[in-house]
Amino acid sequence: MEPPAINHCVFDTAIGPCGVAWSVRGLVAVALPEGSHSATEKRLANKARSAGAATPPPAIAALIADVKRYLTGERVDFTPVAVDLSGLDPFRRKLYELMRDLGWGTTTTYGALAHELGLHGWEGARDVGEAMGRNPVPIVIPCHRVLAAGGKLGGFSAHGGPATKVKLLALEGVRFDGGAPRLPGL
Repeated sequence: MEPPAINHCVFDTAIGPCGVAWSVRGLVAVALPEGSHSATEKRLANKARSAGAATPPPAIAALIADVKRYLTGERVDFTPVAVDLSGLDPFRRKLYELMRDLGWGTTTTYGALAHELGLHGWEGARDVGEAMGRNPVPIVIPCHRVLAAGGKLGGFSAHGGPATKVKLLALEGVRFDGGAPRLPGL
């Protein structure tokens, strides 16, 4: 059986062009700004193996509106969004489903997630961190809410790296510099 077709759409937000890709099963990928509309679209299309840009169906159009609202600092719950994780290994699917329960403004650590999955030691935290670095749908699966040991920031694989992670956390009131969140435009 051939996998369902994937399409994508890039749209403007308060922090720059973002994008989503979807199949009939749900959301497949989210792209944060890459610096330009075309760079964001190129990364998204490659990441999602998209068949091309398309007009989003109603559920994806509603998600786009929610992403725009979230990126202006509005509290948005993405847990109802249908996400198509069918192409991922069982470990990542289980981890990403666990991460979806991390609510607005809450954080955990790589080690704590590893422990919840039955993994132990630094190897378990490393495995969680590596899987998070391949999270296809950041924001919807809130990998930015997962920190390194001791509440340290840790990495972030989206364009801008840890600085982007700090900005997303700031939208939710989590601060690393003692200052106020920067809204909008980060």
